[in-house]
Amino acid sequence: MNNKETIFALSSGYGKAGVAVIRISGDNLYNLFLKITNRKSADARHAYFANIRDTDNSIIDQIIGTYFAAPASFTGTDMIEIYSHGASAVIDKIFEYLYSTGARMAEPGEFSKRAFYNGKMNLADIDGLAALLDAQTDAQRKSALTSMMGGDSKIYDAWRKQMIEISAYAAATLDYSEDELPANIEETIRKKTEKLYKEIKNALSRYAAVRAIRNGFNITLAGDTNVGKSSLFNAILGANRAIVSDIPGTTRDIVSASMDIGGYLVNLSDTAGLRDTKDKIEKMGIERTQSEIENANLILRVLDGSKKIKTPKLSDNEILIINKSDLIKNKNIPDAIYVSAKNGEGIDKLLIIIKEKIIHLTANTESIVAVNARTLTLLTDTATELEKALSAPDGNYDVFSEHTRHAADNIGKILGTITANEVMDATFNQLCLGK
Repeated sequence: MNNKETIFALSSGYGKAGVAVIRISGDNLYNLFLKITNRKSADARHAYFANIRDTDNSIIDQIIGTYFAAPASFTGTDMIEIYSHGASAVIDKIFEYLYSTGARMAEPGEFSKRAFYNGKMNLADIDGLAALLDAQTDAQRKSALTSMMGGDSKIYDAWRKQMIEISAYAAATLDYSEDELPANIEETIRKKTEKLYKEIKNALSRYAAVRAIRNGFNITLAGDTNVGKSSLFNAILGANRAIVSDIPGTTRDIVSASMDIGGYLVNLSDTAGLRDTKDKIEKMGIERTQSEIENANLILRVLDGSKKIKTPKLSDNEILIINKSDLIKNKNIPDAIYVSAKNGEGIDKLLIIIKEKIIHLTANTESIVAVNARTLTLLTDTATELEKALSAPDGNYDVFSEHTRHAADNIGKILGTITANEVMDATFNQLCLGK
């Protein structure tokens, strides 16, 4: 990794704005900072008001500049931050000036890559940063912030250290006599391994919940034709997104929209009504409905309250909704939510129930690592290695040691302590310019 190259990028978003933030990273940037701010001297971490000038000495813009001396910066290298006006013409002109000094535009994630190589962040922290930049709701923000600030790293690091210790002691049982080792060492390393295995399996079991926080909860409206799913979809959203008609089979494809329910991102889907049909297009819609139901975190099972109801058997991730409550006199089906998509009755209660279901699904996720697509395979392999260690025949501690060492290596890959280039590239490419 070449920290000596001077790189720059716009860290704030493009578009008309009051202020733009431009980051610069490189080796020995002090003189460049003096040149940018037209000063003879400057202190690190002090903000200076200045006129940034072009190569012909004409003023580009009035800015505030800050110099961060290595290693006390985001990247661990020297850094400069320029706060200019957010007009695209101003930003482009500053970029032209920086090009003239020999700097180049940073690649996506290159600032964070420098932070990684300089020991400022590990790959688990960077996963959290990527999730934070994508956060749309408060729950996503909290989950990502915990990861970015080292919450996951501490757990992974503790697991790895324990695995290395277990592997070392297991190997030592082959080379040292009992009186040279801690008392009951074989029982101790087995119990520690069992504890690690349970903790990692628990983290893996919460993968769906953590993924739902990060990517959004998939909630599907399902039911027969003409029960009012599309009307209910629109009522929940508070907008007319789905076509509403009395003609059976109107909805033939999945209609989706995202919304915030109680601080959680929800991906709500309206689906084709379930019925026997000879219409090829409608059949395709019903097949997609079945797929949507299988992948849903939560299913809203909708029935028509104006007709005779046969209460269905529900799974744990379903909520029974009786629509057209404005046409019903006796509302006596236990645990059903009565709503009227037509006049809005019961919608607020339904949103509360949905939030409660989400909270139940995500219970205790804050106490474990946020498993993502990158770490899922590595954690699964880690659990497999620990299981193999525990399955080793009594006294066969060379096998025990080997499997726990492999488990520690997998955790090392999660942190970036042990990694392949393609693992790192996949991690950093999640990020935008200026990060």
